[in-house]
Amino acid sequence: MQKRWMVGLLAAAMVAGAAGAALLTPERVGAVDREVIQLLQMVTQLTQGQQALQTTVTQNAAVEKTLIEQSLDSVNKLNQNMGSLQKSMMDMQANSGARLDSMSTQVQGVSDNLQELLARMGKLNQQLTDTQTAIQSIDAKLAAAAPAPAATAAPAAAPAPSADLLYSNGLRDLNGKKYDLATQEFQDYLKYYADTDLASNAQFYLGEIAFAQQQYTQAMSAYSKVLENYPKSFKLAAARLKKALALIEVGEKTTAIRELRNVVRLYPGSEEDRRARAKLKELGATV
Repeated sequence: MQKRWMVGLLAAAMVAGAAGAALLTPERVGAVDREVIQLLQMVTQLTQGQQALQTTVTQNAAVEKTLIEQSLDSVNKLNQNMGSLQKSMMDMQANSGARLDSMSTQVQGVSDNLQELLARMGKLNQQLTDTQTAIQSIDAKLAAAAPAPAATAAPAAAPAPSADLLYSNGLRDLNGKKYDLATQEFQDYLKYYADTDLASNAQFYLGEIAFAQQQYTQAMSAYSKVLENYPKSFKLAAARLKKALALIEVGEKTTAIRELRNVVRLYPGSEEDRRARAKLKELGATV
């Protein structure tokens, strides 16, 4: 608007100049005509420049509007993608606990099988040595004179079940959820083989059977025996963690938090440490 006003003012001045030129001499009139023509040319150029400038401004405004609309579309799409990503992350966090628990159980099973295999190899080696000794003893007895038959033969005591068989059957029935059979087999193992390397495992699995049947008081008692009777067991961290979880189930939250903190303190960097920290956070307690 300001530019148009200036152009109009300039045109008015030109007209006034032309009127005044009529009062001048002929020679002066010719000079004035040339000046008027030049001024008209300048006005035309200014008008054209103004129109070109206005066209450029209009085009730039259209481009800016298009860019703004495109930017808004990009922001909206980004917000939608962020919402989808946040929902996916929440779903993953909700499902990660169950998947990690399943993986922990599988890893624990593999570790148990490895320990069992190592124990069996040691026992097989010992059995081979015992068999060789027995064969040598039998050979020596056969070479000697046969002893006189006894008047009355005492009844032979029933041999104890095989340690390997009891433990393997217990694991098999535990995994097959045959809890009554597994309980009896692990109890028999502890009865006959309480001092073996796998005795603490058998005691721990008695706790696992009770926990699976929601018999949390019995489970806590079984886990406590692992902690008290087998100080060198590799099941200590798992027993303390599961005892804490059983305490939560029976409503003893304060004691459970204390046990979870003990897991973090005693077994740093372990899988049980990670699970204990997650449970503490879930309970709203600090480490």
